[in-house]
Amino acid sequence: MDTQILPATAERFDDVETMLGPKRGPDAIACWCLTYRLGSRASGKLDAAARMAAVHDLCSHSPSPGILAYLEDEVVGWASVAPRSQVAELADPTTYPRVDDVEPWSIFCLRTRGGKRRQGIGQQVLRGAIDFAWSNGAEAIEAYPLDTTEKTAPVFTYPGLRSMFEKEGFTKVADTESVIGGARRVVMRLESS
Repeated sequence: MDTQILPATAERFDDVETMLGPKRGPDAIACWCLTYRLGSRASGKLDAAARMAAVHDLCSHSPSPGILAYLEDEVVGWASVAPRSQVAELADPTTYPRVDDVEPWSIFCLRTRGGKRRQGIGQQVLRGAIDFAWSNGAEAIEAYPLDTTEKTAPVFTYPGLRSMFEKEGFTKVADTESVIGGARRVVMRLESS
């Protein structure tokens, strides 16, 4: 079952909202993948409408803030992909060490739609995010997945799992100070060939 990968543009914003928006009603606060991109303090100041507007604005620019995955005409996946310098939460080198002077692109959120998990979609979304970064000029790609083989609740797996990235040729280059759901995260890197 192959997915179609497309950039998350303003024309596809309804699908972005399906993947990132609140599930409990339009006024509920959802992350919208802004916590990392803007930083927790800045994103914490935004109400539900402002979060949605901020992501819509990001989708109106090129490159888009990420990619969407589709099975037939149904959106089933999302990945946030951007140059590391555009992701505020990654600015602290103590938490997320820098390994060299190359400005990598970062894959910092992977999501598979509920009811569609455990079908290989997450791996296809990751491949799409990698292709998106290369096509937008990345010299290297980083990610910060959980370093665990233990079963982890889906709410904590948004950075992906180390094994997913290893399947795509990433290697561990550093430990982080970040822990999610009891699992430490690592810096994984993929160099251009």
